Amino acid sequence: MGEQVSAGERVIDVRQIDPRHRHLVIMQLFENLPVGETLQLVADHDPKPLRFQLESRYGPQCVWAYLEEGPDSWRVRLRNIPARETSDV
Repeated sequence: MGEQVSAGERVIDVRQIDPRHRHLVIMQLFENLPVGETLQLVADHDPKPLRFQLESRYGPQCVWAYLEEGPDSWRVRLRNIPARETSDV
């Protein structure tokens, strides 16, 4: 179910990261994600609070797309787009 992994896309299973550190780790991963690249997250719940945090920090530079929406697994693709393209989104 859901889309396949894009070539070169890193997949992070956040269920294996200590809950106290998940958002910090994901923020650091996105911050170091090259422009134009994607990162896929796998979670056991809807990561909506993370989405709000990313949008608050990075605005439209962080493009969020659900690939799978439960009930047992959620997959989200994050894409880092150049700041100059954000006005077109």
